[in-house]
Amino acid sequence: MGERDVRAQMHHELDCAFCQCDRSKAIVENEFGFSIFDLHPVSNGHCLIIPDEHNWDYFSLSLATRKGLDELLMAAKEHLDDCFSPDGYNIGINNGNSAGQTVMHAHIHLIPRYLGDTDDPRGGIRWIFPRRASFWGG
Repeated sequence: MGERDVRAQMHHELDCAFCQCDRSKAIVENEFGFSIFDLHPVSNGHCLIIPDEHNWDYFSLSLATRKGLDELLMAAKEHLDDCFSPDGYNIGINNGNSAGQTVMHAHIHLIPRYLGDTDDPRGGIRWIFPRRASFWGG
């Protein structure tokens, strides 16, 4: 990576909400990243798993980082189980502009679900394309 690339990367990190995040608010953390509650939750307990590495693309993260994020995901789930007792979970990654990613730093959404939080939860994340979600005829 050239000097210009290093300066550009540092600039992105300085402007990145996740790189500047207050780690004292972490739910769980390890050597690869941390988890915090989402500032705009879609359900009670909605949290984010965020790698320390500033990289917008989840698929470009190292295998070690992805494994570390999976450990954080499990630890965050245990914490949410204890604090909120959800009935289920959705796990999501928006990877790229066309997938709806708005913060260009890889992260995983862990979204607790509760019985009755929607009339018909069938299809879960398939509802990003509503016309295609109800494949069972509902």
